[in-house]
Amino acid sequence: MSIVPASLPWLPRPLAGRVVLVTGGAQGIGRAIAQAVLGAGGRVAIGDLDADAGRACLAEWNAGDHALFRRVDVMRERSVAAFVEAALARFGRIDGVVNNAGVVDPVVPPLPELDFAEWNRRLSSLHGAFLCIRHALPALARSEGGGAVVNIASTRAHQSEPHGEAYAAAKGGLVAFTHALAISAGPRVRVNCISPGWIATEAWQAPSRRRRPKLSRGDHAQHPAGRVGTPEDIATLAVYLLAPALSGFTTGQEFIVDGGMSRKMQYA
Repeated sequence: MSIVPASLPWLPRPLAGRVVLVTGGAQGIGRAIAQAVLGAGGRVAIGDLDADAGRACLAEWNAGDHALFRRVDVMRERSVAAFVEAALARFGRIDGVVNNAGVVDPVVPPLPELDFAEWNRRLSSLHGAFLCIRHALPALARSEGGGAVVNIASTRAHQSEPHGEAYAAAKGGLVAFTHALAISAGPRVRVNCISPGWIATEAWQAPSRRRRPKLSRGDHAQHPAGRVGTPEDIATLAVYLLAPALSGFTTGQEFIVDGGMSRKMQYA
């Protein structure tokens, strides 16, 4: 008898029965990830500061009791704790957390003009990830098949424009937070990180702000893959990392998804 396992069919719905929390989940990359979780058979709780965007998600998804929205400020611990509690009350379990919320604009005033309060606000993606994991980790550890965390960082953790110190610090911190938490929370909880490059999110906003991206041939040509990225590019990988049947041997890793742009020589 062969010791090689037999070929098995790929799972059509790899997140069936699983519950995933997504911060910043009502727009942009976060919304795409939340939709992908639903498409992969899971249930999703989205937290976002923008209540209009959150309500639009529930209306457009028409997912019934498979989707939950709560207004969340990831810089306020009580707000994060209430979000986690609401998800547990609705679904009874938490199997995955996607830490996506944070300040979008990567450029700030020069450091001598940046006060400490604004610097701290710009680190919200890192602080929010800490708070969300602090409150969700016990439930993640109880997940059948093991829990999974996906942190959304950025290629700006590795390369910068002028005056992007706060954003780079936040995203670089998320990369380090990822491998540290993977060691502390394993083996019951796997922790990975996605670092997107240029992702066109204009069509994934609240209805009042939604528009088609305006991208030139030059924008696409900068990427070895031949195009600017889409939120679906990130969401597909997030589903893989959230599904224990697909990525059960993957933890502590950073995945750069930028169409090859950070590997390309940039000579003027």
